[in-house]
Amino acid sequence: MAGVLVVAAIGAWLGIFLSGSVRTEVGPVETAMSLRPAWNGETVVDASPLGTLAFRTHDAPLRLRITLENIDQERAKAFIEDPRLADRLPQVIEEDLLDGVRALAVRSLLCAGAGALAAALLVFRRPRVALMGLLAASVALAGTGVVAVLTFRPNSLVEPRYSGLVAAAPSLVGSAESIVTRFESYRSQLTKLVTNVSKLYDTVSTLPLYDADPKSIRVLHVSDIHINPIAWNVIRSLKDQFKVDLIVDTGDISDHGTKAENKFVDEISRLGVPYVYVRGNHDSMTTQKAVERQKNAIVLDGQAREVAGLTIYGLGDPRFTPDKSVSVDSDPAALKQFGRAHLDKVGKADLIAVHDPVIGEGFSGAAPMILAGHTHERRTTKLPTGTRMLTQGSTGGAGLRALEHAQPTPVQASVLYFDKETRRLRAWDDVTLGGLGEQSVYIQRHVEPNPQRMISPEPTNAPSPTGTITGSPSPDAGPPLWHQGQSSPMLQRSPTEGDRET
Repeated sequence: MAGVLVVAAIGAWLGIFLSGSVRTEVGPVETAMSLRPAWNGETVVDASPLGTLAFRTHDAPLRLRITLENIDQERAKAFIEDPRLADRLPQVIEEDLLDGVRALAVRSLLCAGAGALAAALLVFRRPRVALMGLLAASVALAGTGVVAVLTFRPNSLVEPRYSGLVAAAPSLVGSAESIVTRFESYRSQLTKLVTNVSKLYDTVSTLPLYDADPKSIRVLHVSDIHINPIAWNVIRSLKDQFKVDLIVDTGDISDHGTKAENKFVDEISRLGVPYVYVRGNHDSMTTQKAVERQKNAIVLDGQAREVAGLTIYGLGDPRFTPDKSVSVDSDPAALKQFGRAHLDKVGKADLIAVHDPVIGEGFSGAAPMILAGHTHERRTTKLPTGTRMLTQGSTGGAGLRALEHAQPTPVQASVLYFDKETRRLRAWDDVTLGGLGEQSVYIQRHVEPNPQRMISPEPTNAPSPTGTITGSPSPDAGPPLWHQGQSSPMLQRSPTEGDRET
């Protein structure tokens, strides 16, 4: 019996695999739909050559692939320009999609059954056994379909995963503000997707820039550039395509903090938007002063500024550890306390920028959002106080350090969308560059589930740290700004070129 089930399963799988696709019109878009077995249930929209969108829509081990074959230009134009037709577009898309999926399900079921029956006959050469295989395959497929229906998640469309061209990414993924505030139903989400694709295909050679939503403040978060010139290409591309209002750099723009590296930061003055910078442990005070001289640059080191509608507090890293000759190990308790020692300067900041996420933990509860870098690994954490901390990867691919590993460090950045009125984070796009240099991009959209959550400050009776922060402090920085009466960690100096004004 087990052998019959195995043979029937293989035959059913081959039947689905060879079943081909169903062609159907979805609004103004001509599509081809196919169903394939997969380890994870998902729906993939292939908008080649612009890229692909993937959605975790269900849990059943099936992948629904929708390939956009062509656009009916006249029909698309009518839907986009005529408000009456645009109002009907959600219903048309939903009906067309359901018709296509039904036709695909029937076709796949018939092909799977035929495959199971043929495989069982071929192997066992007994009609009764073959019918048992067909019955088993039918039950299994029906069960898979039921699981797909029961676990269907329409809201998965607000968090797409995109891979493709940088230029097409914002238009395909869509406006975060629109996704959060306007996409109240599955049907309207599909409308936005089809409309975006129609516009992209309609313009072909001149892909549209991101239609900036006036209700959001867009922040590009970069970190750990490590004097890699490719980072400026990435930053310029993302700035233009996503129409960002400001850039926040959480440090390590330099590698050794030398005067010879200062020329690298001249690109900041050519970006044309505010560039908020906090010093990293590879940046000397020489580096910080070079950044400060740039047009559009805003250096924050223990103070807050309002930039593009957001109040941002920034604090430079207390260490200067440009290479392996200086230890980079620091006591986490001391680093966290270093952050807590500056709480009285934060005020009513909407956003805090630091280099090391451990220092960022010291600001937990002081603001709704903290940006950090340092680790070269992206992650986001919601702290117990309600504060969210986004630790950025390396926008410079870790610089020359990428050559130390078998696999190159990815080039990463994030676009954050803040509500203009509440100044709270609504959504963010994690951008990872790979493939064809900076032309191929992977984007994961995230939506903040509770933007207006309460932010509770941490208790202030934390004990003073007993550990030390090792590594040279940045030159001319002066002693760390610890509250009087608190223990100051010892800072071990070692002379480096970055410690000298040359």
